[in-house]
Amino acid sequence: MSKKQSRGMSLLESLTNVFVGYAVAVYAQIVIFPLFGLSTTIAQNMAMGAIFTVVSVGRSYCLRRVFEDFRLLANSLD
Repeated sequence: MSKKQSRGMSLLESLTNVFVGYAVAVYAQIVIFPLFGLSTTIAQNMAMGAIFTVVSVGRSYCLRRVFEDFRLLANSLD
């Protein structure tokens, strides 16, 4: 039986994933927004990216914990 991933490692994994996602999102906003006639500054793009990053970290962490609980429950039923 494998050891359960710690909450700290779950958070670290989520933060790493979201940090990379933040960089990709800001770049995508810079490229895509003008195609839709939206004009934003780099600072605005970074601020919007930061807000979505906070939301994403919370979502990712919570989902990771739910799926870890499912995995443990399934292993206990075997």
